[in-house]
Amino acid sequence: MKRLANLYPKIVTFENLLLAAKRATRGKKAKNSVISFAFNLENELILLKQQLESHSYRPRPYSQFEVKEPKVRKICSSDFRDRVVHHAICNFLEPIIERRSIFDSYACRNGKGAHLAVSRCQEFSRKFKYYLKCDIKKFFESIDHQILKNILQRMIKDSDLFWLLDIIIDHKVPGNADGKGLPIGNLTSQHFANLYLGELDHLIKDRIGIKGYIRYMDDFICFADSKKELWNLLSKIDEFVTQALALELKAKVTQIAPVSEGIPFLGFRVFPQIIRIKRENLSRMKNKIRSREIQFKKGHISERDLINSVGSIVAHVSHVNSLSIRRSIFRESLNMV
Repeated sequence: MKRLANLYPKIVTFENLLLAAKRATRGKKAKNSVISFAFNLENELILLKQQLESHSYRPRPYSQFEVKEPKVRKICSSDFRDRVVHHAICNFLEPIIERRSIFDSYACRNGKGAHLAVSRCQEFSRKFKYYLKCDIKKFFESIDHQILKNILQRMIKDSDLFWLLDIIIDHKVPGNADGKGLPIGNLTSQHFANLYLGELDHLIKDRIGIKGYIRYMDDFICFADSKKELWNLLSKIDEFVTQALALELKAKVTQIAPVSEGIPFLGFRVFPQIIRIKRENLSRMKNKIRSREIQFKKGHISERDLINSVGSIVAHVSHVNSLSIRRSIFRESLNMV
């Protein structure tokens, strides 16, 4: 693929920064930092443009918080001004990364997503007898900065853009080792992470030639008609992940089994003829709905907020075999009235 040049002048135009600000604002208009930036929008963007053009731009420190479901994760939130820069970069970088992506990579891509990934998983389960499921240990924390930069340099030749990418990649995440890790909350991190494991995608699909393969961020599954083939494949994947990407497979969740036993994937258990919600995810979903209902009864949220919140929770499982479960949840809700 031809390396692309002269992207930076396009990224730092006022028009692109304005578009980036609008995209960064979506769903966050009530936040104080967004309101403050929007109130002085033109001046903020002019200043940001000047800093980017003069190479005096520096990202501000991350804000940190934890999410505890489905598991404890440390999230780093960038200042809104820095999120505008991330969007400005991704307006041009995302299409380049997209052209390098295989069909069956489903995270953080337009027209893809978790539901299509689960559906594709079931499609493969009907064609093959066995599956290999893998996950990367502490993926975002372990991404090697120099390896990521080397991958980007094979795509782009633009010294100004690399100055900015270096600053963003090397911006220290509290608690991470030097030269390692990306913050989970950044838009750029999502695309960099996809690009990083895209190296594994092309190994499995193009060089080894595996027909049945699917990846959602660092959670990936390979399919075959024999366990022996999958054991051999696992050895090659483990070697590549360790040596080429400086990552480590999560041994506890690596498994090879018949598809007839059901494939644990993205909160579901996928069988050739049916898709079920995993027990722990069902319990979590019920608890979220009960929590929203209690908030409504206490007057902490409006009826519209309750409807929207519960609707989004239920919509997540409406794509699978969950009709009886959804009915039981709402019967319990009626009993609370």
